[in-house]
Amino acid sequence: MTLQETLDIDRRTYLKMASGAASIPALSSAVGARSDGASNVTQSRQEKFDRLDAYLDENGLEAVWLADSDSYAWLTGRSNIIDRSSSTGVAAVGYDGSDLTIVVDNDERALVREERFEGGGSDDCHLTPALPDVTIETFPWYANSLGDAVAEHSPTPAAADFDVPGLESLTASPLRQPLTAGDIERYRTLSAETAAAVEGVCRNTESDDTEQQVANALECALDQYGIDHPVVLVAGGERARKYRHPVPRDIELGEYVVVSVVGRRLGEYASCTRTVAFDPPEWLEKRHRIATRIDATALVSTQAAAQSDRTAGDVFRAIQAGYGEAGLPTEWQEHHQGGAAGYASREWVATPGLQTSVTAPMAYAWNPTVKGAKSEGTVLVTDGAIEPLTTTGEWPTLDAASYVDDATVTRPDVLYKNS
Repeated sequence: MTLQETLDIDRRTYLKMASGAASIPALSSAVGARSDGASNVTQSRQEKFDRLDAYLDENGLEAVWLADSDSYAWLTGRSNIIDRSSSTGVAAVGYDGSDLTIVVDNDERALVREERFEGGGSDDCHLTPALPDVTIETFPWYANSLGDAVAEHSPTPAAADFDVPGLESLTASPLRQPLTAGDIERYRTLSAETAAAVEGVCRNTESDDTEQQVANALECALDQYGIDHPVVLVAGGERARKYRHPVPRDIELGEYVVVSVVGRRLGEYASCTRTVAFDPPEWLEKRHRIATRIDATALVSTQAAAQSDRTAGDVFRAIQAGYGEAGLPTEWQEHHQGGAAGYASREWVATPGLQTSVTAPMAYAWNPTVKGAKSEGTVLVTDGAIEPLTTTGEWPTLDAASYVDDATVTRPDVLYKNS
């Protein structure tokens, strides 16, 4: 099923989904499956090895170990998640400058080896080809923790992104930036499918639906693409004016609804916000357009910063200037404005004076708000382009002008259902 067909699903399917009455086969037929085909990521994988080699050399280390689920996926293209409530997966991957080693307990060894690496059963294996030879070391589930087992198998000195006795601490986020070509290819797919799921639900939403019904439908739609949903926010008109991060409630939507989702697959995160108006207040259009212009300001300034080795703080100053030009000089204080995306919902969140370098090619998700209105999407920024990723081509858009540069960026507009 194409992304366009996904948008045309009868809203009764979603309402049944939301109430738990729709079967998974029915939902699968409605939403469809993601497209097949593996990416050629050999070059991207070597680039990651090169970054790790440089890290080993700079820090005088013999090995690095990654068990954080997002970093594990970054290096292996596979998942180590069993318990979604934990950021540390059931397996750790180590790199010693030449070889990869997986440490996992005997309880999960078959899953990691056969499904997650050989592709015998994982729905995600089509997204990345098999890794080169990997040594898998097993320890008894009842004997040790994962950290203790890694300590036994690792050369020293070494570093890890989780607690391992005797090893240094590793922050992997800088290693994951910028994105590689293989990362970007998977990101485009994840983002388009996240947008298709969100837009499909939004197009079939009505004012007397509840926030919780819409949230349930969003989760079901994302599930059918194999996309986790760590963040699902839904606010009807009354609550959208009061809260910047509205957890859904059993309350009817009313005048309009703002939906914000973070979708996650194989460690990558796609943020997507859509607004649907039924009988909107007069100010909604103006506030939404201001938010989109702040969004465009951030994106254009991000590209300029990446081209000139400037920092996140420089981009934030442009955002502040944009709010000032809009006549809302303190509005930025009410909500974080977003930042770099990738193998985290935000690899960093911009703040005044933040000295983190702005890189490209990289995904960014800026999320400016103006009391009751929000603009947000995952966008790929390169030296030569600003490419919105969370898009299907079927949602209304507008060309938003930066407040501080002579440039425009296409951003999602409000969908007016009763006009």
